[in-house]
Amino acid sequence: MDLTQLQQFLLPAAILALLAWRFFRFRRVRALLPRLFKEGAILIDVRTAAEFASGHAENSINIPLDELDSKITQLDPKKTIIVCCASGTRSAVAAALLKRQGFTNVLNVGPWRNAASKP
Repeated sequence: MDLTQLQQFLLPAAILALLAWRFFRFRRVRALLPRLFKEGAILIDVRTAAEFASGHAENSINIPLDELDSKITQLDPKKTIIVCCASGTRSAVAAALLKRQGFTNVLNVGPWRNAASKP
């Protein structure tokens, strides 16, 4: 296999690996949800208010990503925080922000429908 053939193989393989990693990471968090909710975890949906109004997981709190930094003081850093959005991208940003602010138990469940359905 020459270098050109290897390059043509590596990009699709890397993309596939990334998608698989995201899928299984979200699936693992989703399986933990019933226990985490019983223990008092908080589910934060970081989509816009309009997106949230069109559908959301039961008992989720809407704090749009662009407002999270200003509302972070309203959250208990000792509680488990689970974040969700439309695809998992904004919730990944939210999880990183929360962790930088000292929250230690932060999980990204990805798309909000992962938190709304049974594992």
